[in-house]
Amino acid sequence: MTKFVRNAWYVAAWSTEIDDDLRRFTILGDHVVMYRKSDGGVVALEDRCPHRLLPLSKGKRVGDNVQCGYHGLTFDCSGACVRVPGQTNLPKSAYVEAFPIEERHGIVWIWMGDPARADTSKVFDMPEFTDPAWKVHHGDALHLKSNYLNVAENLVDPAHVSFVHPTTLGNAASENVPVHVQTEGEAILAWRWIRDAEPIGFFKGFGGFTGNVDRWHYYYLYTPCTAVIDFGSAPAEDAIAEDERNKGVRIFALHFITPVTETYSIDRWMHIRNTALDDPDAEATMDKMFRVAFQEDKEILEAVQEEENRPAKRRPIRIAIDKGPLVYRKRINDLIELERTEDLASDPSPAFVYHD
Repeated sequence: MTKFVRNAWYVAAWSTEIDDDLRRFTILGDHVVMYRKSDGGVVALEDRCPHRLLPLSKGKRVGDNVQCGYHGLTFDCSGACVRVPGQTNLPKSAYVEAFPIEERHGIVWIWMGDPARADTSKVFDMPEFTDPAWKVHHGDALHLKSNYLNVAENLVDPAHVSFVHPTTLGNAASENVPVHVQTEGEAILAWRWIRDAEPIGFFKGFGGFTGNVDRWHYYYLYTPCTAVIDFGSAPAEDAIAEDERNKGVRIFALHFITPVTETYSIDRWMHIRNTALDDPDAEATMDKMFRVAFQEDKEILEAVQEEENRPAKRRPIRIAIDKGPLVYRKRINDLIELERTEDLASDPSPAFVYHD
């Protein structure tokens, strides 16, 4: 049984990762070859020739088509075979799967499931992407030897910042502050405010706060694995309300998790901010602090994965802060089960089909 939700949009790459060359990406355990056509559009094809199974990424471009490097079979952008050297008939089984693509805001999204269900209106978006009052900045791609579910759960868990990120995104002031969880909407939301407390290291370095602040953490997790962390600070004496966060230094940290295999994930992260819009040094300063924090996450998540790979002696316990992750796991399992039952009536495909 599949371990991934396939009928969903995933981030395949930053736009800057894809050019005219044939490049292999692994998504949900499948190899995909991606490149840009002459008009700049992105093509994503199954990276395996149906003849002798050589990856097409080891072939070459012929115009906007791809030629296999083994026997020259050539495929167009739809995946259809348009040439078999030495014969005029094109076998019906000579094709590769083509994946729907949507590119916006410097992000390339891919649909790994049924192409007929690829609704581009479902691609994640935020109004701040195009709002001149906000600054958008793309960060890095963090590679983790970790199951994507653990990575996603970490991004709906405000409680861990006090212990994993004591010098960057958290401090001791938040250790005993309860986490509130809402699960009714499209996103699972975990949030809390820490009032009249010392600023965290991130905002000491970036926000310039010296006195106590009110700070907030709102963690939004969208299935299958997109997370938005709305966090910020304001001077404690301002006593801003929960719906007045724009009055403070406010940042959206976006995490687009791509499951590579069951034990390997890529977290492409970026941020959108409402301050220092024209400061050329702000992005470098923030990236440096984010990299420190995300390396801390990486060490934790990879250590957890190592333990999960070992034989289990007992099931992990659950505590109050786990409500968000538990609801997330149930949503993912429900979606996987729905796809599994919908596929029960589908005909199996033979591994090889011989044609004269």
